[in-house]
Amino acid sequence: MKTKNGSLFSKICCSGKATSREHKVSHLNATSEIRDACKDLVLSDEQLRLVMQKLTDEINRGLSSETHDDAIVKCFTTYVQDLPNGTEKGNFLALDLGGTNFRVLLITLDGQSFDMKSKIYAIPQSLMLGTGTQLFDHIAQCLALFVNDLKLQNEVLPLGFTFSFPLNQHGLTNGNLVRWTKGFNCSGVIGENVVALLEEAIDRRNDVKIDVCAILNDTTGTLMSCAWKNRNCRIGLIVGTGSNACYVEKTKNVQCATPGNYAAHKPDMVINTEWGAFGEGGVLDFVTTEFDRAIDENSINSTRQLFEKMISGMYMGELTRLVLEKLVDAGLLFGGKCPSDLRKRGKFFTKYVSEIENDPKGKYTNCRDVLAELGLRNVSDQDCENVRYVCSVVSRRAAYLVSAGIAALLNKMGENDVTVGIDGSVYRYHPHFHDLMVAKIGELQNYKFDLMLSEDGSGRGAALVAAVASQNR
Repeated sequence: MKTKNGSLFSKICCSGKATSREHKVSHLNATSEIRDACKDLVLSDEQLRLVMQKLTDEINRGLSSETHDDAIVKCFTTYVQDLPNGTEKGNFLALDLGGTNFRVLLITLDGQSFDMKSKIYAIPQSLMLGTGTQLFDHIAQCLALFVNDLKLQNEVLPLGFTFSFPLNQHGLTNGNLVRWTKGFNCSGVIGENVVALLEEAIDRRNDVKIDVCAILNDTTGTLMSCAWKNRNCRIGLIVGTGSNACYVEKTKNVQCATPGNYAAHKPDMVINTEWGAFGEGGVLDFVTTEFDRAIDENSINSTRQLFEKMISGMYMGELTRLVLEKLVDAGLLFGGKCPSDLRKRGKFFTKYVSEIENDPKGKYTNCRDVLAELGLRNVSDQDCENVRYVCSVVSRRAAYLVSAGIAALLNKMGENDVTVGIDGSVYRYHPHFHDLMVAKIGELQNYKFDLMLSEDGSGRGAALVAAVASQNR
């Protein structure tokens, strides 16, 4: 996959049609004072290799039966041992819950062809912070509406449930919530089997025939979705609202699995690392900045998910805002005048980072539009260049940390030609994330690899897990 906008950038920058003024500003760089203020956000390869080493140590602790309970990177067993092979046929439902919206999908498989119908449903914040019963009743209601609209209420439909929160799994249909993330905090769910809660909500309605065949994480769904097209796909990665990765591990290394709930003779098993928690307990203090500490202190899950908070879309915009606010207060931006919106948490959206970095070099159209939304007008080209530098430093660090994680997994697997299936808004929409990752992963390890964008999210992967599981039954 090529960089989404790279060729467009080069055409714009090299077209020779710039005015003399534009030609001059195209050589602007962030000031030395700005660069110095951001230096802690710039990571060296030495630091990234130390991140790799520490992550590998944590993964090994998660896989071991002796240290799993105390491990930070849990490496939860998914009990998915079979990847799709193209023979799957029939109608399958997928439920994809992982953020402020959830998707319901009907996927009709017939060998290497598929048809997909889907609908997105909102989750009001009151439900995100309400009871688990309220949340699952809402999900069951939307499932029933979807199935009835398609006039399939009398057909038994296997369902794959993508549940993008840390799960301690004891089987394909038995997953207990370990903790809420991404702004959710529903009561009565932590420690409970999420599949049972969904099934109970469906049974309370008693108007559709849904057979929940598997629960999985969005990373596993992404891996399965990409593996359906590319049998080399052995790693699933999410870089969106949150960040996580799964990979195919040798079954003999998975000591933490529940005996009797998997086929020991099968060589492989997908492991959900839950690497978002990496860094808890001070492991990443050597790359943590004052901005990361401020993000953490003001989050609803303070001291948790520290690696994720340095990477994901839920925090990238706020990280950038904190840096910009500090630079304004130091008199290095906007003449020291800070608009009120720039002082408000959450007002600098992550999409702004991508938009600002999407400006061709020497032009600041998107940057000025963003700053105008924040109440800043008539800003200088130098201020725009400085803002763009801050955005690039924050997003580049995120891309490099993700790259260190993938490089660690590639080294652990020890295989060539592994494809990494990737989904998530940050990877999908940021103009440089893909190229930054390709370059840095190549520098940090020596195995051949490829990055593959998951075209339809983790929904199809959930349906494929349900398809494989129902076939195995």
